[in-house]
Amino acid sequence: MSHDSHPAPQNAGSGSWIGRSVPRVEDDRLLRGNGRYVDDIALPGAVEAAFLRSPHAHARIESVDTSAALAAPGVVAVWTGDDVADLPAMLNKEELRTPPGLAELLDPVVRMTPMPLLARDKVLYVGQPVAVVLAENRYLAEDALELVDVRYAPLPVVVDPEHALTPDAPLLHEDLQDNTAVAVATRTGDPEAAFSGAHTVVSEQFEAHRYVASPIETRAISAQVDPYSGRLTVWSGTQTPHRLREAIAHTLGLDPAAVRVIAADVGGGFGQKGILYVEELLIPHAARHLGRPVLWREDRNENLIASSHAREQVHRIELAADADGHLVAVRDRITVNFGAYNMTGLVVPYNSLCHLLGPYRVPNVDIDVTGVLTNTTFATPYRGAGRPEAVFAMERAMDRLAAKLGIEPEELRARNLVRPDEMPYATGLVDRSGKPQSYDSGDFPELLRRAVARAGVEQVRARQREGARDGKHLGIGFAMYIEATGLGPFETARIDIAPSGRVRLAIGAPSQGQGHRTSMAQIAADAIGVPLDVIDVVGGDTEATPFGVGTIASRALVNAGNATHRAGRLVREKIVEAAARRLGIPADQLDLSDGVVAAKEPGGPSITLAELAGRAPLPGTPEPTDGRHGTELSETVHFRPPGFAVASGAHAAVVEVDEHTGEVQILHYVVVHDAGNIVNPMIAEGQVTGGIAQGIGGALYEEMIYGPDGQPRTGTYMDYLVPTSSEIPDLDMDEIFTPSPMNDLGVKGLGEGGAIAPQAVLAGAVENALRSFGVVVRRGPLSPSRVRDLIRTAART
Repeated sequence: MSHDSHPAPQNAGSGSWIGRSVPRVEDDRLLRGNGRYVDDIALPGAVEAAFLRSPHAHARIESVDTSAALAAPGVVAVWTGDDVADLPAMLNKEELRTPPGLAELLDPVVRMTPMPLLARDKVLYVGQPVAVVLAENRYLAEDALELVDVRYAPLPVVVDPEHALTPDAPLLHEDLQDNTAVAVATRTGDPEAAFSGAHTVVSEQFEAHRYVASPIETRAISAQVDPYSGRLTVWSGTQTPHRLREAIAHTLGLDPAAVRVIAADVGGGFGQKGILYVEELLIPHAARHLGRPVLWREDRNENLIASSHAREQVHRIELAADADGHLVAVRDRITVNFGAYNMTGLVVPYNSLCHLLGPYRVPNVDIDVTGVLTNTTFATPYRGAGRPEAVFAMERAMDRLAAKLGIEPEELRARNLVRPDEMPYATGLVDRSGKPQSYDSGDFPELLRRAVARAGVEQVRARQREGARDGKHLGIGFAMYIEATGLGPFETARIDIAPSGRVRLAIGAPSQGQGHRTSMAQIAADAIGVPLDVIDVVGGDTEATPFGVGTIASRALVNAGNATHRAGRLVREKIVEAAARRLGIPADQLDLSDGVVAAKEPGGPSITLAELAGRAPLPGTPEPTDGRHGTELSETVHFRPPGFAVASGAHAAVVEVDEHTGEVQILHYVVVHDAGNIVNPMIAEGQVTGGIAQGIGGALYEEMIYGPDGQPRTGTYMDYLVPTSSEIPDLDMDEIFTPSPMNDLGVKGLGEGGAIAPQAVLAGAVENALRSFGVVVRRGPLSPSRVRDLIRTAART
């Protein structure tokens, strides 16, 4: 992908910072080892926490004896469920909220399952916190954990979500009538009539398997109470610091203004750090209770078995088409494994529902989604959040329909794509905000044309006709997707001009590698008219911006970016007006560029931003004001998106599959994406690449496996395989630009897009490679053993 091929937004000047591949300003510090992660924040006198976690998937807690642990060296405190019983159970309230429009139109079922901060009566999954030890260091805390004596009475276990819905299944939450966590259904048109009159119908069951975000930095949190003010400060790797602040304040009975949350440097979040966890509430409570700073950081085993999981879904999907392959109806029955607690409500199930149709025109739709509780670790959004699962089902079904009709898979897709002249396109569904779903912009046919051209389809098929070479079979696959980005309700940006002339931009969205300190500075520099290197960006500090949501759901650029743009334009107006008063020249005769306000008339007066902001009658004293014309050059904007900005993409993959070993080798991977106007092409390419790498991990390597007893069998990296750079091929990348009309900058989110299609495209390519065996790929990951099983099974049928 050419880094200089990105056009600047409409109306941007020739000197625009937007559209340039500016090197990330944060990289120098991070690459030199000067990152400031939670574990780097040394708080004098801190104690460290370690959690005792349940070894059972489902059991009654009969007794907990902590006496030996309390007597162990260095132990400061040991708490069980009884010790924190007066604190409210945890609920991810914001994530569980159903938008009023959605509630009115579809009347979904959303059942609350509050999670105790420490299990008291029974445990529901392996890894659930039962006790916490606070000691002088982590080593002593771990030693003391072994001395806590817990007596369990095991209960029946259910890990299969479909079995969990049967009448004889063990009930996880005894205050609920069954194991249903959420349920929602939607219909458009007349699906029954469309299916009964269709020329061709395909019915399939596809499964998206469970895997884990597995960030390089595991979860961590530290907390300290200021001995003078009594104010609580919390450092966390969270993606949503403002939501964490509210939750801590609610749990501890504090005014939110008495809690400050700072999102430190974060070594990967991917959604796993975007929700609330009980540890994030217990550590601040411990800091207040003990009067000492408290630190907890997760070990890798904890991250794999006790941090949130994702992806596990079953789709019973049917497609109906006419003789020419035009889709007339889609029906899907989706089962989502929520694990032991309903943490995020409709977020993932409804994302799957409203993204299932993708870029295709489907007049009749019948989709039913059920979220189910099981004795496994709770599941929450992970990069893509319900979209990779839906795309896997839909694109696999499209491949099966193409095979049944005898149409090439790319041609079948082309016949069903929504055209650019149909934009904005109403699908007939309801989006996550409860409004009629509409695709604001896009050119889906062009995405597919470019992907097909770059993949060299004709050359690949010519080689396929030559037959396998030494048992190695060539295959090609395609997958397309849409992604509704820029989730509301709002995001905040505040811009302040310091007396030195430097610009401070504070945003509510923290960064976990997205490069906010560069891209947001580019937006601010353009909007204000100052050099990039005078801008300092602060993100994820609740002190800097009292209101915010966070960096989740491909929303930061759309929301925080447009808030920054609007705040910058307003500050620019203030600067020019202040300069007009100072210079005695009308504002419309002045121009602000490169940090200097100058008369448009050649040879006219000028004033630098530092001179304007720092001028005062005496050093260190403010300039007098009459109350109407303030001297403070600052502005705060809360940007509320009017709707979703729909990003899209087409992936193509050429693979070689060894029938003897089952190895899948990616020979060529093509991605063509549309994220509207691009602020920083280098960062955009990195974001897409990272998403594809995680998608390839899920497609070929990663799987969190549970035994029927609820015991995780892949709790270390010896069993849970994560790809390295050696397994990720060079990517053949291209892009188109259809600016979004939903925001001033015309941008769309792209942080998740790369992760949405890899599972589907690689499954299609492997199936295509093994077509001579009659193989059908219905789930992943496509490990060598699973590929060999597919060949053996197909050969017997």
